[in-house]
Amino acid sequence: MTLEVETVLVPVDGSEASGTAAEYAVAVAERYDADVHALFVLGDDVTPDIETGDEGVADHHGAFLDDVRAYAEGRVDVATSIMHGFSTQRKTHHPGSVILDSAEEVGADFIVLPREGRSSADPPGAVLEKVAEYVLLYASQPVLSV
Repeated sequence: MTLEVETVLVPVDGSEASGTAAEYAVAVAERYDADVHALFVLGDDVTPDIETGDEGVADHHGAFLDDVRAYAEGRVDVATSIMHGFSTQRKTHHPGSVILDSAEEVGADFIVLPREGRSSADPPGAVLEKVAEYVLLYASQPVLSV
């Protein structure tokens, strides 16, 4: 059986662990001549900043995604998107469901995500520390948890 991969989804949240996951995603994509889609998952603690128009939040997320693109430059193509990880209107809208829904939307054939907890150096809003198990249980794609 040959694994065919065209798009690797890597959910990120600005944490050091998600940066490592992005590096693995680029390596997997390079190996399979695939593209990377970096999905920045926003935590519920950044929502008030977004609603008040705090541009620092957008600058941080954009800078992190720029770093992912720069790391992959010349090796693989990187698309990006940003999604809220939580909803006050839908109970089933949480970081794990956002990742799985996004994987379907972008046609991801492979998912790479962090499994380590947050460190003290991580920015506010890091939300991916607890979703690896959920994604591993429910993803229809192969998943690499790093």
